[in-house]
Amino acid sequence: MNQLTICLIICALTVFSYAWGKIKMGTTAMLSMVAFVITGCIDPATAVGNFANTNAVMMLSMFVVAAGFNRTQFVKNCAASVNKIAKGSLTMVMCGYVLITVILCQFIQSSMVVFGIMAPMLAASCEELHVKPSKVMFPLMIVCIATISVLPLGSGATQFAELNGYLEANAYTTYQVALTDPMKARLPMLILIAAYAIFLGPRFAPEHPVVETTEVKSKKDNKAALKPFQERAGYLIFILVTLGLIFQKFLGMPTWVICLAGAVAMVVTGVLSEQEAVESIPWWMGFLFIGSLTMGGALTQTGAGEAVGNVLANVIGSLGNRYLIGLLFFIVPFLLTQVMMNRSVITIFVPIAVLACKAMDANPVGVMILVQSACLSSFMTPMATPAVPMAMASGGYDLKMLMKQSILPAILLCIVSVFWIMTVFPF
Repeated sequence: MNQLTICLIICALTVFSYAWGKIKMGTTAMLSMVAFVITGCIDPATAVGNFANTNAVMMLSMFVVAAGFNRTQFVKNCAASVNKIAKGSLTMVMCGYVLITVILCQFIQSSMVVFGIMAPMLAASCEELHVKPSKVMFPLMIVCIATISVLPLGSGATQFAELNGYLEANAYTTYQVALTDPMKARLPMLILIAAYAIFLGPRFAPEHPVVETTEVKSKKDNKAALKPFQERAGYLIFILVTLGLIFQKFLGMPTWVICLAGAVAMVVTGVLSEQEAVESIPWWMGFLFIGSLTMGGALTQTGAGEAVGNVLANVIGSLGNRYLIGLLFFIVPFLLTQVMMNRSVITIFVPIAVLACKAMDANPVGVMILVQSACLSSFMTPMATPAVPMAMASGGYDLKMLMKQSILPAILLCIVSVFWIMTVFPF
């Protein structure tokens, strides 16, 4: 039995354990990590290095920053103001938060960070309305993921250059991607996901968390109000962290440093005690994320992604319909990104798309953007992107509830993406 087969078996058992639910997800993630190392699917140094992954540090730090922000009255006052404007309507509340989230997603190239900024305020608004966070965290999460860098602002202004780099690398410069092409291709998806999150997402979300949330844990103890200095420090630190993340490129500082500095500042200023900071972190989620990094690394190292890509390249040669070709180039990367890091899948499938179009003397722009869109829209499993386990912790979802909520928006995204992009950017 070769390593590729062994890797796929371990992946299947891991996903089965997540769905089964009898073993804690963090424990399952660590067991699969050990299995990948023992079987040689990934080298030990790479596996251990995932514990120091900057995204993991950033994610766990944002929980501390959010916990400190939640200790202030600023969150409650802000939530009360939003609810007053919305006149108690959850739909209007979601409309306001979704619009702000979409705007932030154009300047902050991290769905996890945007979710970490918006989730505490949305949770406070829901508390004012006596609505459980389980009703809103999944809709907020899919907006954070699927609308990143759609408009040619901030990080979105570099998307066309990256895609043109793939064309040059594969010696197919007959066609070029324009600055506004990614926006033209993905704008309908932005509108679709925003509308879904506002009007449909809360309707399909559970009324109550199916597992304990981080918010529920934090409310078990009746904590005294913060002193004036700590109160001001709490929301000042949160605002500075948010601004730092928005203007990160101008500051020249890594995002994980900004988040970690904010978390440390919450403790140093006394907004949170050391114990409160540690308790605010859902460690199982950190282990889950580290395990997912290991799984993605194993799939890449054993060549699973390339194997799937080669099969796809052979299949499209027999297809004459552009929509069927587009469907394959969306579904395969979309599904693979549920268990592999999106950057790895993009690196594998965009060149395959370019070479396939080159062989057919076809325009590759639409297919390239379609692959990119599929890889940037992964939200069906906790292995897809760090924002997913964050939403699971905040909304109290298990894997079954996550999958249940994901099916409809995933189908809608697939249909709209393939039909629109393959129509606007024909071969």
